[in-house]
Amino acid sequence: MQHRRATYDDVPALECLMEAAICDLMRDFLTAEQIAASFAIMGLDTRLIDDGTYFVIEAEGRLAGCGGWSRRATLFGGDHSDGRNDELLDPARQAARIRAMYTHPDFVRMGVGRTILARCEGEAASHGFRRLELAATMAGIPLYRACGYSEVEHFLAETPSGVRVPLARMTKLLTGEPGDPEPLIAPTDRTR
Repeated sequence: MQHRRATYDDVPALECLMEAAICDLMRDFLTAEQIAASFAIMGLDTRLIDDGTYFVIEAEGRLAGCGGWSRRATLFGGDHSDGRNDELLDPARQAARIRAMYTHPDFVRMGVGRTILARCEGEAASHGFRRLELAATMAGIPLYRACGYSEVEHFLAETPSGVRVPLARMTKLLTGEPGDPEPLIAPTDRTR
C-alpha cells in the first residue's frame, strides 16, 4: 500500500469509494433509510484537497481508502452539506478535525484507517495542534477506540429529509498532560 496527498484528479474515484463504504460498511449499524439519508451529511469535502490535508491509500492499482485532517471548524460533512464553517482553528486552544475517513469494503481490516490516522495525527501535531476531534459513524467507532480516541457524546445528525443518523463525537490528546487546559466542546456547541 502506498499513500499520498489527494488531488482533484482523484475526485471521481473518491466519490465511488465513499459510496461503496457508506452502502456496504454501514449496513450492520443503520437502517436502509438512514443509509440513503447519510449521503446528505457525508461525503467529500474538497476544501481538504485545497488545504493539502487529504490523503489516499492505493493498493492493487486502486484507491483502498481516504481521509484527512483539517484546521477548520467544520466537524463533518461534504461539499454539499449545510452548516459548513471554514473558520481557522487556533492550535493552542482548539482541536484539529479528522475528516472524511473512508475505507473501501475490499480493504477493511488491512491497516488502511490506521495508516491514514497516523499520517493525519503527525501532520496536525507538526502544525501545533495538541488534540484531535472527529464525528465517527457507528461503523468507525471501533477503529477510533483502538487508535486511542475517546467518546465525548453520541448525537443524531438530522438530514434535510428529516432522517436522523447516529454519530459519535470522539477526541484524542496528541501531546500534553491529562487535564489539558482546553475544555471539550459542549454538546450544544457542535460545528458542522
